[in-house]
Amino acid sequence: MYGDPAAIRKILTEVGDTWAVVGLSTNQRRAAYGVADVLQRYGKRIVPVHPKAETVHGEKGYPSLDAIPFEVDVVDVFVNSELAGPVVDEAVGIGAKAVWFQLGVIDEEAYHRAREADLLMVMDRCPAIEIPRLR
Repeated sequence: MYGDPAAIRKILTEVGDTWAVVGLSTNQRRAAYGVADVLQRYGKRIVPVHPKAETVHGEKGYPSLDAIPFEVDVVDVFVNSELAGPVVDEAVGIGAKAVWFQLGVIDEEAYHRAREADLLMVMDRCPAIEIPRLR
């Protein structure tokens, strides 16, 4: 259910190419750093979202989703499960089309809120693992 293959395919191929990566910083040891690099290599525009608002992989960072001055298609979430629910609410608020919770990020209530708001939602999966499978 949380990793529905049809939802995964649609998010990666149809929804849009602007991905806000929540929790992305310049820390190269963090998973978000490597996943953002993979997304870029597959033609996605990544937008770092982190309180420090750092530039990562050549892309300007923002301290929050609502600080991004352009449309975001997918919100990719690299925060602890306890913090992920409010990110879904922010994604709905900015008009994102989809939310992707990374491996280990699980919040069933947030999943259902996203779906009720007509957002595509994938939980406990990694786009860097899934996107090469589509080729």
